[in-house]
Amino acid sequence: MTLTFGVYPGGSLGDETGLIEPVRPDDPVRIAAALRELQGGASEFLVRAYRSYAADEHRTPARPEQYATEGRKLDLVLQFGVRSGELDGWTDYVRQVVRTEGPRLAVVQICEEPNLDLPTLDGGIPDVRRALVEGVIAAKEEALARGHDHLSVGFNAVPSFDPADTFWSELGELADERFHGALDYVGLDFFPDVFRPVPGDRLAEAVRAVVTGFRNDALPRAGIGPAVPLRICENGWPTGPGRSEERQAQVVEQVVRAVAGLAERLSVLSYSFFALRDADSAGPGLFHHFGLLRDDYTPKPAFDVYRELVGELTVG
Repeated sequence: MTLTFGVYPGGSLGDETGLIEPVRPDDPVRIAAALRELQGGASEFLVRAYRSYAADEHRTPARPEQYATEGRKLDLVLQFGVRSGELDGWTDYVRQVVRTEGPRLAVVQICEEPNLDLPTLDGGIPDVRRALVEGVIAAKEEALARGHDHLSVGFNAVPSFDPADTFWSELGELADERFHGALDYVGLDFFPDVFRPVPGDRLAEAVRAVVTGFRNDALPRAGIGPAVPLRICENGWPTGPGRSEERQAQVVEQVVRAVAGLAERLSVLSYSFFALRDADSAGPGLFHHFGLLRDDYTPKPAFDVYRELVGELTVG
């Protein structure tokens, strides 16, 4: 099974306290050049982008449609973001985005990490599960009505290691036939050896365990069966103090190859790296250093490793 690859090319990102803006503004010319280089001869490549219903004026990267050329299409996240949980207008917004952006879209993700409670994410919002269900149905209905049969509609989540977590069972209670009929994929965001250390010689094993557990343990609790494919929506490993660029390159190779090895058995369609470049290569925190490029767009070793993996696993 062949994977489709992608990357998030913007500079903005969120950490546990709020939004981090890049120390250097996004440079569309350099972003486009880097995307072209990563894509190489692959016929498809995903450009991950984020919009928020609650604050639609903040989009990252800015004008993502400019990168949806030469076989590249958008993997667009529609974050809910309404802290009160008020749903009025939400599905109209989802439909409007699909109607307007449809030809440039390959993937639409409804909500952003709805099972993780952080200020920049959807997990702590009341009724986010209903926003997720109604948003998936609305996006799929609009896509089909507009003839965008190619458009893959789904949602993402993070691994949960809490046996008392009720996210999946509560989602299952809301998920009706319309939702299951509209759901094209479920996405997984995971960052092994970033927030919980993993010994280097066990990294591939950890990747396989997390993805397999997500497929076999988490999704069935919501009534989502093996016929619904997976996408790896966000995965990365930051450099910085005590975290070498050389090790990042090794991690990229190990993780991507582990995911590729699971693709056929677990129906994994795509893998996207987070992120193209650092927010601040001199910054003090983990979240400043996730890039394949430094904040000035010079490449780290992992850039070439990822480029070569894309070529090897998608071309020929």
